Amino acid sequence: MFGSGSSGRQVGILGALVVIILFFQIFTGGLTLDPTNLINLINANAYVLILAIGMVMVIIAGHIDLSVGSIAAFVGIVVATSMASWHFPPGVAILIGLAMGVVIGAWQGWWVAYVGVPAFIVTLAGMLIFRGANQFFGSSISVTVPDSYTFIGAGFLPDFGPQFGYSNGTLILGVLVVLALIYQEFRARRTQSIMGSEKAPLWVSVVKMVILVAVVVYATVLFATGRVGTSFPISGIILGVLVLGYAFITRNTTFGRHIYAVGGNWHAAELSGVKIKRINFLVMMNMSIIAAIAGMIGVARAGASGPADGVGWELDAIAAVFIGGAAVSGGIGTIVGSIVGGLVIAVLNNGLQLLGVGIDRVQIIKGLVLLIAVGIDVYSKKQGRPSIIGMMGRNRQKLTDAQMNAPIDRPSIAPTDSAEESSRPQSTTPN
Repeated sequence: MFGSGSSGRQVGILGALVVIILFFQIFTGGLTLDPTNLINLINANAYVLILAIGMVMVIIAGHIDLSVGSIAAFVGIVVATSMASWHFPPGVAILIGLAMGVVIGAWQGWWVAYVGVPAFIVTLAGMLIFRGANQFFGSSISVTVPDSYTFIGAGFLPDFGPQFGYSNGTLILGVLVVLALIYQEFRARRTQSIMGSEKAPLWVSVVKMVILVAVVVYATVLFATGRVGTSFPISGIILGVLVLGYAFITRNTTFGRHIYAVGGNWHAAELSGVKIKRINFLVMMNMSIIAAIAGMIGVARAGASGPADGVGWELDAIAAVFIGGAAVSGGIGTIVGSIVGGLVIAVLNNGLQLLGVGIDRVQIIKGLVLLIAVGIDVYSKKQGRPSIIGMMGRNRQKLTDAQMNAPIDRPSIAPTDSAEESSRPQSTTPN
């Protein structure tokens, strides 16, 4: 379900998301799965889910990025000003925002990869620098953006054709997603047959497809029956494209596999020929580009950019990644798992608000969810076995006594003063 690099806990988080949705659906009198509420939920949380895509790659590589909220705010105010004061068209303003993400990411990536300053320190400095830059550049006031720009953050798939009480654009999108899921499963089984690898029984694929198709069809109907003038959000389309693209990169490219190698054991990765500095540089730069995209979507949804933009965004993104099954020490995590973790936070926020729970208690509950999710991961590793949820989510071959007692060959690594040594402490590197 989650792909290579996933863990049983990620499957358990998916089950937890389903339970949370059902809980709030019952206790809110059906408001959670109301079409209008679902549309608002996607629009309001798209930026967190987009940030989680880049953050999971940073965390898999063994780093952390505290600057994404400030970068998003800085890019947002520059983009808004370029349209409001410099009269640039929205397309040019978006290109400026993306270019800023590249430059800022290269700046932070250089410090991490080639100077050797830990990413925590570099991005903590970046959080302060770009928050101040946002307030300095925008003079701590709000700058509105034109209606033509708000489409990417608050717009919907256009409707067309005869009216049947549904959004035709959303229905077509749902059909395309269903066909893509079926094709992907068929292609995977055919590839396994050609390679002669072991395949899951046919009934497993059939059950998986029935469940996924049922979920997609149900979601399509919900989004297609919203109030007149709404349909599936454009921000959701952008999110979906990013998820598909980065899931492919992390699972099917050399660059993606090298990120896992660096996070799992960078000493071994270095001995295997992985260019550690380049990977760290690109991961940090990519995160800033993602933050720029999230910032521009956030401004488009709000219709203006201000000094309070991006506050706390980095914490929500980090929480989404860890709740979604990423390991604190790096090397484990998936794009889809992080999206599920972000949806857990989004549904919790939304459901508690529908129940009238105060913001103070919402923060407490979110903190407890994050603590429990990471605590399960740490406890399971200390015990040398997966959690109960993990045992349910995957089958593990039991090791024989001879296998358990067999010595493990480890490369002998001498301490060095290289940039990698200082940027990734020995205590956080799996032995």
